[in-house]
This record gives sequence, structure tokens and C-alpha cells, in this order.
Amino acid sequence: MKTISIINLKGGVAKTISATNIAHILAVVHNKRVLLVDNDKQGNASKMFGLHSYDKPSVAEVMTTRNVNLDEIIAHTQYANLDLIPANMTLLKANLEVMFDTTRPQQTRFKTALRSVEDEYDYCIIDNAPDINISTINALVASDDILIPIKIDKFAFDGLAELKEQIENTKEDLNPGLCLRGCFVTCYQRNEVNKQGEEWLKTQTEYPVFNTHIRRTEKVDESTFATTPIIEYSRRCGAARDYLKFVEEYLSK
Repeated sequence: MKTISIINLKGGVAKTISATNIAHILAVVHNKRVLLVDNDKQGNASKMFGLHSYDKPSVAEVMTTRNVNLDEIIAHTQYANLDLIPANMTLLKANLEVMFDTTRPQQTRFKTALRSVEDEYDYCIIDNAPDINISTINALVASDDILIPIKIDKFAFDGLAELKEQIENTKEDLNPGLCLRGCFVTCYQRNEVNKQGEEWLKTQTEYPVFNTHIRRTEKVDESTFATTPIIEYSRRCGAARDYLKFVEEYLSK
């Protein structure tokens, strides 16, 4: 199982949209067995598949329960090959609990838990909060690849240096196989700001960048209200075609 963390310390960059649609495309278009992990207390990835709940166990239990049984937490979505570990606000309390628990390792709980299902899935996609907390550190420790969505605006590149530093620290101390696979532009519009921002990204050498960008379209916003992945909601719109192309580009690497 290849584990991919989608993360940016800046909010509003289409992180959850990207995580849910990449996971969905891998499952239904490429016929891969996919586990999507909602690692954000807001639970938006869970809401996207109608699986947000306080009545069932969630990612908080992955963080806090010793010898956790993932079969009791993993929920099946309505799409073949696509399962979900949901999240809700209890993750906030779980993160605090982990920080005070010195009886066992704090940073490897995701990795240990996911190992129990690694033969059941081809890919694990982790949708991370725009923050560096103990659960996002757990995600980095458990991951093989990092994908960073970037929306081009005045603050687009804020936090990139800090995120890269955290990735390098994790790689050095806890996960030597961790790879920053690349950044990709989301919410792209054909204007001078986006053109210049994308050009800067592709000419700098510090961060690898994907060729495919994801166009801004109202269909994406509409799909969130419909709680439907973009290729199910409007397969012919620009963003749907871009996400399909992006997944192809990722797989080709």
C-alpha cells in the first residue's frame, strides 16, 4: 500500500477537494483499492461521502486506542474500492491526549495502525488539517509521498518553507523514505497573477511541481453541496478533466 499525504499549512487551497477526488479517481477510474483517511477535525472529507458522525468510532480512536482494530473504524463509501476512516471534532481532544501520553510512542500510531490493513489496499490518501499537530506528524511518519496543493494568491507560498522543514525533520528522524512528490496549482484562473505564480513555481528548484493544474470552476463548489465527487457531478467540466489528468501524471511518476 502506498500512502500519500495531502497537506498545506495554508487553508482554502482545495486540499480536501483534492484528497477526496484523487481518492475517488484512483478507485473508480483506475480500479485501485483506496483507503481515504480524514485527518482533519472539521471532517469535511467525511461529510463529502455522507459519513460524518459522532455515533461511530473515528480517526481519534486510531490516535488514542492501543492495538486499535481498524475494521471497526473503516467505513465503506457508496463507491466500489473506496473506504474511509472518518473524522470529527473529537480529534482535537485526541491530539491533546496523545501529547500527554508518554507510555508509548506518539508519532507512529498511524503507521502502526495502517500496517494492519496494508495488504487490503493499493493506496491510502490522508487528508490533513492545515496545521502541524501530532496527528499530522503521524500522517507524515506513515506516508510515502507528499502532495502540496497551492492556490495562487498573495499568501500562496506562505508556510511552504516551514512545511518543507517539517518534512525534512520527519524524513531525517522518523521516516527516511518520505518523498515530497510535488506541488500542484489548484483554483487556477487564466489571469496574470496565476500565470506568474505558476511560472515562478515551475522555474524555482526547491519544490518539485506537477505540470497539471486544476482549473477554478463553479462546478467544484456545486459538487461539495451535492456531496458528490467532481467526475460524478460534472465529468466534462475543466476541474474534472484536470483531476483525471493529474492522477494520470502522478501515476506516471
